[in-house]
Amino acid sequence: MNYNWNWNIFWDTAPDGMGTYLESLISGLKWTLATAGLGWVIALALGLVIGTLRTAPNKWVVRLANAYVELFRNIPLIVQMFLWYFVFPEVLPEAWGTALKQLPNAPFVTAVLSLGFFTSARVAVQVSTGINALPRGQKMAGTALGLTLPQTYRYVLLPMAFRIIIPSLINEVAAIIKNSSVALSIGLIELMASTRSMQEMSFKTFEAFSAATIIYLIVSVVAILMSNLLEKKLRVPGFITSGSANSGGH
Repeated sequence: MNYNWNWNIFWDTAPDGMGTYLESLISGLKWTLATAGLGWVIALALGLVIGTLRTAPNKWVVRLANAYVELFRNIPLIVQMFLWYFVFPEVLPEAWGTALKQLPNAPFVTAVLSLGFFTSARVAVQVSTGINALPRGQKMAGTALGLTLPQTYRYVLLPMAFRIIIPSLINEVAAIIKNSSVALSIGLIELMASTRSMQEMSFKTFEAFSAATIIYLIVSVVAILMSNLLEKKLRVPGFITSGSANSGGH
């Protein structure tokens, strides 16, 4: 391949007024991390609730929780983002739809919500799997001690389940960072959008995507190192989870 590499392109000034191309990529990375971070907070909170409800004794509650999981897990993320951003405001009453369209940085808000709901379904599966992996005797022991069912979940089942599923949860952190690149489709200028912009303005496709690859790789490695550290500190002897961070996950 006769290609003239030019790594100095990152220090050239970008025509979009964002400074150099390198500064443009760093700005995109900040939006990527902000989107993924807030989406993860929503995913963890909703996933905890939905995952717990999937193990509740009431079958109707379980069915509703399962329906939530199947709905958000099986619809592709890019479709969900399109629905939230382009379709949802149109089906609401006009005043509400207009208010949504006029939200400051609506692509960012939409991307955070979409990532949060999509990932919460995956987290819910892991939470319910972790609870179901515990011996039945732990729930019975909580009841024998006089704890109510919510107290048994809070003080016995959920702490143990979380220690088991920590590696797979950290894998989801790496996944949500990568999935945030879908926000490009609704106009959020995150890392992938900055990369595409650099490619189109400088015609240095290989340099732009090489830089994006390295950045995503560094973020993923940091997430896996954190997973390994947490796994060693919080490992429960005798329990093995199939979602180990070393298994890759995605």
